[in-house]
Amino acid sequence: MSEPDVTDETPLMCHRCGTELEPGKGDFYVVKIEALADPTPPSFSEEDLYRDARAEIEWLIEQMEGLSEQEAMDQIFRRLALYLCGRCYRQWIEDPTG
Repeated sequence: MSEPDVTDETPLMCHRCGTELEPGKGDFYVVKIEALADPTPPSFSEEDLYRDARAEIEWLIEQMEGLSEQEAMDQIFRRLALYLCGRCYRQWIEDPTG
């Protein structure tokens, strides 16, 4: 989800309740979220070093078959912006996972 251009003529809506938001009035919040797959380096055992690397790569490619480029990227990194009215923001900020 990319950030809407708040200067265009399309109405800006709260992503939770659908209330129309008015840019310049100070009545909404932009919440930016970045989701990143586990960034720590993988751990390998000595046994892993003796595995067939070509077979492992082929298996990984097989697992990704049928995924679009975007779907594959979304499994690694995703950035989005949510526009929330004041009421929805106050509820969300207190319990963002609820």
